[in-house]
Amino acid sequence: MMKTLYTNGKIYTMEKEHETVGAVLTENSKILKVGNVEQLQPLADKEIDLQGAVLYPGFIDSHMHLIGHGEKLRSLNLASATSQEEMFEMIQQAATSLKDGEWLVGEGWNENNFKEPIVPTRFQLDELCDSPIVLSRTCRHAALANSKAFELANITNETENPVDGEIVRDETGVATGYLLEGAQDLVFDLLEAPSVEELTASLETAVEDVLSLGLTGAVTDDLGYYGDYRNPFQAYKNVIGTKKKFRAYLMNRSPIFKQIMEEKPTYNEPWMTAGEMKFFVDGALGGQTALLRAPYADAPHTSGMAVHSDEEIEKLVQLARSYEQAVAVHVIGDGAVETILTVLEKYPVPNGKRDRLIHVNVLADDLVERMLKLPVVLDLQPAFIASDFPWVMERLGEERWGWAYAWKSLIDKGFICGAGSDAPIEEADPLIGIYAAVTRRKIGDTHEGYLVKEKLSRYEAIQLFTTGSAATIGMAHRRGKIAEGYDADFTVFDCDLMTVPANEILKAKVKMTIVAGEIMYKASQE
Repeated sequence: MMKTLYTNGKIYTMEKEHETVGAVLTENSKILKVGNVEQLQPLADKEIDLQGAVLYPGFIDSHMHLIGHGEKLRSLNLASATSQEEMFEMIQQAATSLKDGEWLVGEGWNENNFKEPIVPTRFQLDELCDSPIVLSRTCRHAALANSKAFELANITNETENPVDGEIVRDETGVATGYLLEGAQDLVFDLLEAPSVEELTASLETAVEDVLSLGLTGAVTDDLGYYGDYRNPFQAYKNVIGTKKKFRAYLMNRSPIFKQIMEEKPTYNEPWMTAGEMKFFVDGALGGQTALLRAPYADAPHTSGMAVHSDEEIEKLVQLARSYEQAVAVHVIGDGAVETILTVLEKYPVPNGKRDRLIHVNVLADDLVERMLKLPVVLDLQPAFIASDFPWVMERLGEERWGWAYAWKSLIDKGFICGAGSDAPIEEADPLIGIYAAVTRRKIGDTHEGYLVKEKLSRYEAIQLFTTGSAATIGMAHRRGKIAEGYDADFTVFDCDLMTVPANEILKAKVKMTIVAGEIMYKASQE
């Protein structure tokens, strides 16, 4: 059993602010001792020289879609488009490699990044190529399809909206090609589900990427998106702990939850861990489908969209409780939070478990007080600051700013909070989240920040990706800190994120990512 000493760098324990140690001694997959070099060096069989780098507990992303992230890396990514014209050029270029009848599938576009924030129409897409086209918006709560896709899906101007979505129409009643929430499935259901081999390739691509970004684990939502849950589940078994050491906490979407509970598949522990039942209460602010208590300030005709009826939500929570399970719930608007709290208050979570509230972008005093009385953990997405502001302030209106994206206030209230990227919706790099949490502004901006009272300190921001995310998965006793008995999961940067100027945070480079004592990523020597 080899004992390895990490030394000659700055090592943050994350036990308390500013606390550092001189060395860490590991044995196999655990931290054996922490202290100074003189104490620990005689016990070591091997030394790893950090060469002045800075070591933190392994970073954990508290909410992402790993397979979706890999798919984005392997497919047409429209996230960089800053105009309709640029987006159309990217689509035309991708279309040149299509076979006859092959679908053009893309994702990541965001009209708020365009000089003129206007959603394109299917008729504009029709001019780009003859193939069926479907393009997921960055939030994945909306999609854009062309007329060929509509034809194949049998969508006409007269097609009724599904109960959980909307086929957007113009003032004359003509369907524009824009599909909200469940209406997307009218098109996406036509696409062939990826094979286990394709899912495995996407997952391996994703894990390689996030390891290079310093992530040692993630709470991930993939089971239930690709047909039979056993296909993505097998992909996880093919990659996690087999090809790559990485810690994946797998949430189970509600449509496949009962099947998983009854079949009791074998997880590749400790790398794969079973998580909560996941479902959506509302949509996204970008597509005006997040459910608000009062109408949108910039669209007074709507208050958003509920993905499920109140009765359906109650039945989903009852189903989870029947198996003694917690729930993980997507709630962005204050109307969605109010809806889920009413049900969680009626059906308490089993002892020892906590329900997971994902996003909670818009809150209010009374909702926060109700949340404090429940055993919940919060998944926050600091990167949303960079992508949603300033347009979201007009969308919400000033009366809702007090509890909008209120990460500092939630931490100060004592909630267990972790940080996630929501990749592939946002970029997976945790440095983007840390920068956004600290500065409250977009990359490249120089102003004081949006809603500055909610700025986090460096320590608080890094805590969200270490101790905080570990606590959200019930692992506060073994991950997220540099302490005896904890897992030997480390993220090593070339600079000190606690002290570098704010605009230098994004320039930090990952030197090593270590999972269970094994180096899973090491930067090439320059």
